[in-house]
Amino acid sequence: MKRYLFGSVLVLAALISFSACNKDDDDNNNNNPSGKANVTMRLTDGPADYDAVYLDIQSVEVVMNGGGTVTLNPVRPGIYDILRFRNGLDTLLLRADIPAGTVSQIRLVLGDNNSVVVNGMSHELTTPSGQTSGIKLNLNESFVAGGAYVIWIDFDAAKSIHETGNGKYMLKPVIRAYSAETDGRIEGYVIPLAALTTVYAINGTDTFAAIPDPVSAYFRFGGLPAGTYDVWFDATALGYQDELISNVQVSYGTKTDLGTITITP
Repeated sequence: MKRYLFGSVLVLAALISFSACNKDDDDNNNNNPSGKANVTMRLTDGPADYDAVYLDIQSVEVVMNGGGTVTLNPVRPGIYDILRFRNGLDTLLLRADIPAGTVSQIRLVLGDNNSVVVNGMSHELTTPSGQTSGIKLNLNESFVAGGAYVIWIDFDAAKSIHETGNGKYMLKPVIRAYSAETDGRIEGYVIPLAALTTVYAINGTDTFAAIPDPVSAYFRFGGLPAGTYDVWFDATALGYQDELISNVQVSYGTKTDLGTITITP
C-alpha cells in the first residue's frame, strides 16, 4: 500500500507542554532508568464546509536529532473523520514513551483511504506527486527523561483541501501544533443560528475561522498565538448584518469569553 507523509509548511508553532515532577533532572533519570519521555498526541480540527473529511492515519513517526526514527501506532489506526473534532473537541491519537532527546520532526503517515464528502458525494483525496516524499513538521524540541508532554495536532481542513479543475480534490495538509501552556483561546455564542455565521479571529496577516455549533451556537478558537485580535462575525444569510469586535486580547493559558453575540437583521 502506498503511503503519504504529511506535516505543514504553514505551522505557526510546534509547541510542547512539559509537566515535570518536583524533583530535579537527576531524580527523574533515576526514576526513569529507561531514559524515556511520555508523549500524548491529540487530534483536533478547524472548520470546513464539507460533510466529512476522512483521513487514513496509520502511524506517527518521530525523528530524533542525530539519527533514529521511532514509529508510533495510534490507539486506533485507520480512518478518522476529523470534522467531528471542532470547537474544542479532540480525540486521543496516541500515548507512548519515546527516547529522551531532541526531536527534529514529527510525521503523520497516511494510508490510501482518504476522502472528502461534499453535498453527500464522496470524493477521493489525492496528494501532489511532489509531496509523496513527505511534508515534514519540524520541531527541534527536547524531550526530557521522565517528562510528560501533550501535543494538540490541529488539522485545518478548509486550507488543506483543494478542488482541482477536473472536479477532483487534492490534499495539501496544513497543520498547527500547540500545547496547554501556549493555548490562547477565544470562545462564545453567536445567535440566531439562522444567520449562518462564520466567526473569524484576525491578527495581522493571520486569520483563524470557527463555525458555531449548529445546536448550541457555541464557537471556540484554540491554540491562538498571544496577541490582539479583531473578531469578525460574518453572517452569510441574507438580511443579517455582520458584526465586529476589535482589540480582543489573547494570552497564553487563558480563556477570553465574548459571551453571547447577537446578529441583527
